[in-house]
Amino acid sequence: MALEMKVPSPGESITEVEIAQWLVEDGDYVDKDQAIAEIDSDKATLELPAEQSGIITLKAAEGDLVKVGSVVCLIDTDAKKPAGSKKSEAGSQKAALSEGSLLEERDREVISSENKKIENQNTKATVEVKATPLAKEMIAANNINTQKISGSGNNGKITKSDIQAYLTNGIDSSAIVGWGGSREQDTQKMSMLRRKVAQRLVAVKNETAMLTTFNEVDMKPIMDLRNQYKDKFKETHGVSLGFMSFFTKAVTEALRQFPTVNGMIDGDNMITYDYADIGIAVSSPKGLMVPVVRNAEQMSLAEIEAEIKRLAVKARDGKIDIADMEGGTFTITNGGVFGSMLSTPIINPPQSAILGMHNIVDRPVAIDGKVEIRPIMYVALSYDHRIIDGKESVGFLKTVKEMLENPSSIIFGGKNPEEVLLNL
Repeated sequence: MALEMKVPSPGESITEVEIAQWLVEDGDYVDKDQAIAEIDSDKATLELPAEQSGIITLKAAEGDLVKVGSVVCLIDTDAKKPAGSKKSEAGSQKAALSEGSLLEERDREVISSENKKIENQNTKATVEVKATPLAKEMIAANNINTQKISGSGNNGKITKSDIQAYLTNGIDSSAIVGWGGSREQDTQKMSMLRRKVAQRLVAVKNETAMLTTFNEVDMKPIMDLRNQYKDKFKETHGVSLGFMSFFTKAVTEALRQFPTVNGMIDGDNMITYDYADIGIAVSSPKGLMVPVVRNAEQMSLAEIEAEIKRLAVKARDGKIDIADMEGGTFTITNGGVFGSMLSTPIINPPQSAILGMHNIVDRPVAIDGKVEIRPIMYVALSYDHRIIDGKESVGFLKTVKEMLENPSSIIFGGKNPEEVLLNL
């Protein structure tokens, strides 16, 4: 019996997806629930699991745009699993590992050893590697051990230039960062997600009155607080104490004081919210993604750190859900982790503002009439001037700065501990 595998709906309003990558080949035996493909929508990348076990016949190619509900492959459920199919067994073992199965360390070593044996069984006739057709021919002709080569092509594929660099230099082509002097060109189609991001960014520039205001934050108080309590914090809550939780709490308090920064335009109307769903921009293998921390204004520092960690791991592993990225009333992006000193972040539509964090650099500053060296971070607020006035944007950023430079005010809702005690 031939089972038709159809594209499931990744979410509301999505009518088509792109086959980003087949994880199996035509004619392979697949197990039920084994990931057989990665599909791109304009919001996320999702894995497509096999609905039944059997021999698979592919009906769409990588890069094809297919409608939701379309047949992309057939699975012959009557086919028997080939006897001693090490390739299939190894694939199942790898899938189990990637899904986070908690195997004993000795079992991991056995599987790793078995996988290495399988990979070393490549012959000149059949080169089981992720490579372009020409590169496969060169690998087979020269009997090359591909474990020593890192592919520079799309999704890590080994290219002709990678093989030439290896044969010429006897080194991993990744060591020369793709510069082989071959004068070849590589054209790659942008993923659906990347194309959608490009459209949204251009729309923001064309459709909003975007302006950016800047300030600087003396990070010494927070750094001193972290150094004093980070070990106890991790021991108590099971997560590390980072800067992002402080920034998130400072932002939520500033949004309470300046609600239009937490708003957005809907036609002729302006919508504001009595909650703060904070988008945290994170880098993933598929590009920039913005998962959302819901009701951040009600969370503790530990809860924020735990939620950011959960979402970042999902994004890194390509398992982020569309529901994790929907909504959001304000976004924080941290270019400082990549070394950025200053930038003008682009608003994440339909939101009206975004806060940019940057790297921390020791700078000379005036403290009580004396020059001191302090760890300073520049911060930037890009906002839609159509609904946020300069007074509100500057006041918002100034509030964020003041709270970060007085961390105890974050804990006491924007007030000093003495004011809370005196009920002021």
